[in-house]
Amino acid sequence: MTTAHVDTFARDRLPPPALQPEFLYELPSLQFPARLNAAVELLDRQVERHADRPCLVDAHGAWSYRELRDRVDRIAHVLVQELGVVPGARVLLRAPNRSLLAACWLAVVKAGAIAVATMPLLRAKELRTVIALGQVTHALCDVALADELRAAADGGPLQTIRCFGDPGAADGLEAAMARHPGPFTAVDTAADDLCILAFTSGTTGVPKGTLHGHRDVMSACACWPPHVLRPVADDVFIGSPPLAFTFGLGGLLLFPLSVGASSVLLDKAAPAQLLEGIQRHRATVLFTAPTSYRALAPQAAVLRGGPLRKCVSAGEALPAATRALWREATGLELIDGIGATELLHIFISADEHEARPGATGRPVPGYRAEVVDDAGRPVPAGVVGQLRVKGPTGCRYLDDPRQARYVRDGWNYPGDAYSVDADGYFHHHARTDDMIVSAGYNIAAPEVEEALLQHPAVAECGVAGVPDEERGQVVQAWVVLRPGQPADEAQVRALQDFVKQTVAPYKYPRRIAFVAELPRTATGKLQRHRLAHPG
Repeated sequence: MTTAHVDTFARDRLPPPALQPEFLYELPSLQFPARLNAAVELLDRQVERHADRPCLVDAHGAWSYRELRDRVDRIAHVLVQELGVVPGARVLLRAPNRSLLAACWLAVVKAGAIAVATMPLLRAKELRTVIALGQVTHALCDVALADELRAAADGGPLQTIRCFGDPGAADGLEAAMARHPGPFTAVDTAADDLCILAFTSGTTGVPKGTLHGHRDVMSACACWPPHVLRPVADDVFIGSPPLAFTFGLGGLLLFPLSVGASSVLLDKAAPAQLLEGIQRHRATVLFTAPTSYRALAPQAAVLRGGPLRKCVSAGEALPAATRALWREATGLELIDGIGATELLHIFISADEHEARPGATGRPVPGYRAEVVDDAGRPVPAGVVGQLRVKGPTGCRYLDDPRQARYVRDGWNYPGDAYSVDADGYFHHHARTDDMIVSAGYNIAAPEVEEALLQHPAVAECGVAGVPDEERGQVVQAWVVLRPGQPADEAQVRALQDFVKQTVAPYKYPRRIAFVAELPRTATGKLQRHRLAHPG
């Protein structure tokens, strides 16, 4: 298949074929043509059918499908004609959830480039790593978030930053868009041309860049949504995950567009704002994490009997108690699911009719899943082992040796311990690595340790996740202080504030214990598993 990419940096750094997963295209809906551009399929095709239907809503107003395409085409013209973006180039996107960010994502894809969406909370240190690993050359950024990005760009490959969010700025994206009113002809990309570089933190704290192509995007739309969620064009989607998370990208942009529905994008989606947004916009489909459902539940009775009809939970394991709380408050059964950035979206799930407390669900049509032992042999029902998955999407890291751990014998190993019951339902037990999943956020323990170690009061530290009823897990740090440093509450607050200023604030240790020494092996390696479980 002939690539449309002129800049082949990402394509050249795909894993070798022997280390890539086996891709399955068994469903009729997965038979895509050799030439495919996801932005054309998701937007241009829908304009033909739903031109004047509402598409995106945010704090700045509402756009129809026709209006969204107009913005996307203008941005694509700016990218190509003014900024010099060529097919295959990496374009970093940085903004809260808002319609213009969604338009930027679609424009990058339509122009044949690769979208590198980043969370608004990331600091310069983290952005610098993303830019270096992805050799990112261009960025579109909300003006309110530009300072950290400019600091991250200093001396690196990122040469061009175009800001938006200030319509009056002569050098802003909006002013440039006004110069390009005509339609943009989408780049004739191959189905396997890459269009997403999504970064996910690993156990070493070094981000892993996961690559997905146009066919992967459309495959995600063809599997879980029609078979489990079953949305319709009249649906109004809303939720809390950032578009930089593939959970949010799918749930708040790809899936609604794929059926001609509309989506409400909230730049702030704490429980109070989410509840108000659901009511004000008469949302029918909700995407958020178990922690958020638990926090919403005490006030959620106002939603009972209203337009809300589908509630999706992912990002972390769903406790049975949270499922029960939500059902008691709203009368609605949660749709649970497990996905991964590496596989783009949800691959095991159950709809509201098939849901079982304590179970994630069954493999989504289009995917196969097994629970195996360390030798890769399927284990009997009820026995805990490693989850492995294959389907139309799969893990392809950007030039990363950890590919060989995630993909083995054609299977993706997401790093979760599961069991399967006699009816084929998959039950989550734990993560199998050092990743902490707190309120739906993935946090790498070594990254938090690195931040703490930069503080002058810290001699040594170890970080692990500990159980928490509200968040599933929270980050706890065990700190050995330097001589003469006080082990008091003021020190706890100082260290927490320091971490918030060093890395994304959600990664800070909510609990800190001061200890005399850390558990280590004979060779000096930190034993993280003994921090939370000393025995």
